[in-house]
Amino acid sequence: MTSIASAGSSGAVAPLRRLSRVPQPSASFWLVKVLTTGMGETTSDYLVRTFAPELVVPVAAAVLAAVLLLQLRLRRYHPAMYWTTALMVSIVGTMAADVLHVGFGLPYLASVIGFGILLAVVFIAWRRAEGTLSVHDITTGRRERFYWAAVITTFALGTAAGDLTASTLGLGYLGSAVLFAVAFAAPGVVYALVRRGPVVTFWIAYVLTRPLGASVADWFAVPTPRGGLDLGAGPVSLCLLAVFVLAVALLSRRGRPSSRRRRHLA
Repeated sequence: MTSIASAGSSGAVAPLRRLSRVPQPSASFWLVKVLTTGMGETTSDYLVRTFAPELVVPVAAAVLAAVLLLQLRLRRYHPAMYWTTALMVSIVGTMAADVLHVGFGLPYLASVIGFGILLAVVFIAWRRAEGTLSVHDITTGRRERFYWAAVITTFALGTAAGDLTASTLGLGYLGSAVLFAVAFAAPGVVYALVRRGPVVTFWIAYVLTRPLGASVADWFAVPTPRGGLDLGAGPVSLCLLAVFVLAVALLSRRGRPSSRRRRHLA
């Protein structure tokens, strides 16, 4: 194999550039992100209504812990592993918000405020420890742990926010989907105009993808009296799963080096 290029005439070996452990923001990233949020919503609803919640919630949490540990052991971004972890975060985040509301009677507004405060705490701790919240710099294990702590909190926050607008505020699922679609697009438009605050605009958009995807999926799944199309949580989840598998396969194939590139790197 070819040797690593040396730095300068002294022959010192140049340090290897650390690879990103998470995907970079792009059109495909946002599309798959919204897809996982929608599938997480309907899959969670199907599981807790088909099986005993006392059994399903701990099992889902255990599966999330297992895939998250596997994800954290990787040194670079692997689409299949990353998006499987994101999907499990979506499912468990939905369950967490629903347990607080249904199981403990906590109002959705209180959940939004509580998860918002928790997310702020995560961001403050992350910023103090690493000096940046940029997703372009997730190249170490500690940064990735902060990243996933923020991601898990955003999913629970977004779930509560979607339920707040759809149920408590009476917008319904379609109305909520339109609201969050506009809100999701707004940070990108602002950034395109002023070219400032990329980290802030990214995380605002990231939070909003959760209620956006969940509202759209719920609109397809829930019964007509609740303002939906009554397709059912199970069928909607299966359709989204098929699209999810196809999307992740395409991302994995696109990220795989070509044979010419592999020969060049060898």
